Amino acid sequence: MSLSIDVDFSPVRKKIERATNLFKLIGHVFQVIGLTIEVRGIKASIGEVCNIVLPGEDFSMQAEVVGFREKSTLLMPLGELRGIYPGCQVVPTGKPLMIKAGWHLPGQVVDGLGMPVNQVFCKQGKSIPVNNRPLDAFNRKRITEVLVTGVKAIDALLTCGKGQRLGIFSGSGVGKSTLLGMIARYSTADINVIGLIGERGREVLDFIETSLGPEGLAKSVVVAATSDQPALVRLNGAFVASALAEYFRDEGKNVLLLLDSVTRFAMAQREVGLAIGEPPATKGYTPSVFALLPRLLERSGNTHKGSITAFYTVLVEGDDMNEPIADAVRGILDGHIVLGRGLAAQNHYPAIDILNSVSRLMPDLALPEHQKQAAALRELLAAYQQAEDLINIGAYVGGSNPKIDRAIEARERIIDFLRQYPDEQVSYENTLEWLASIVTGVTPVA
Repeated sequence: MSLSIDVDFSPVRKKIERATNLFKLIGHVFQVIGLTIEVRGIKASIGEVCNIVLPGEDFSMQAEVVGFREKSTLLMPLGELRGIYPGCQVVPTGKPLMIKAGWHLPGQVVDGLGMPVNQVFCKQGKSIPVNNRPLDAFNRKRITEVLVTGVKAIDALLTCGKGQRLGIFSGSGVGKSTLLGMIARYSTADINVIGLIGERGREVLDFIETSLGPEGLAKSVVVAATSDQPALVRLNGAFVASALAEYFRDEGKNVLLLLDSVTRFAMAQREVGLAIGEPPATKGYTPSVFALLPRLLERSGNTHKGSITAFYTVLVEGDDMNEPIADAVRGILDGHIVLGRGLAAQNHYPAIDILNSVSRLMPDLALPEHQKQAAALRELLAAYQQAEDLINIGAYVGGSNPKIDRAIEARERIIDFLRQYPDEQVSYENTLEWLASIVTGVTPVA
């Protein structure tokens, strides 16, 4: 007769696992090819941060695990590669990239790794992971409240809601940074998180001091990862901005997230993908780029604690609104604002092309009368655009088409309404009154 005794070894197993985790395998750099560091002798997971010990230096360089090849672990640096050579010790940290978040950050500028750039690093705040999962579809609160941006063209014709995600699509030099600065200064959000991803070094300070200004900076956290920094730093800069926005949202705040730009974020991921051997797909972009875009863009939205309203800029190549990144982003977001180079050339700022822009949630947010007036103004714009060539050459005969006659009559008032100086803030009530006066002031069709 055999006697069986059931013994639960799980507590002992957990203690052994905790003890073994204290002793990390130390690997070494095997070779460096391009931006990829090939390491042997460590056990680390994708996204884990490792420290590369540089002999003779007072610090170790951080690198992130991005892939594997046969017996090697592939890392990419979170800093410069200078100083690394075969044989350097590599120590896994067992953790992904973490940052400190807290109410000491508004008014500060941090780098792509979440480190303050204008003061000594302080240890206050809560440690949070950078790469969080997007909100679950069933844990999102519906978008029912208007977020006032202070920009007439957006509030009147592209009304935005708290928790909505909108894209700003434009070529270079059309005024997207100025528009972002206006939204950051004049919106009704509690706090702004602004990610400047892949920007020129010169433009960062220009944006902070000119477009944002002291008033906007006081209620903002700026994440700056310039174009000269490694691809992973630029990539993580977007995730750092999203993580900080999530932190303030979970504190019960209505957060405005401004990310400039998604295109440079995609370019950084393309660099990473190509460096580890991923095959290029559309226009050189790797499949991982299109898999990563929803993971970034879906992180904003409403919860029962707070909200993240996001404006993502897309720098379209050659003013082609149907290029791969623009097309993919437009399919994910809740609306798009197109900036036209032709309008900018006419000194029309902000250069918002109303007829090619849309807010998908405006029908759920705007009152019926507001929607009717916005639709009427769009019809006037469309009628004028349809006959613009005839009008410019003097071939249009007045009275031929009542709609075109009304569009010509209201043209100057509409242009005056859609233009706005960067230092001009207009309340939501005044915007709606101005819109109503334009539409009702047009001579009706007999």
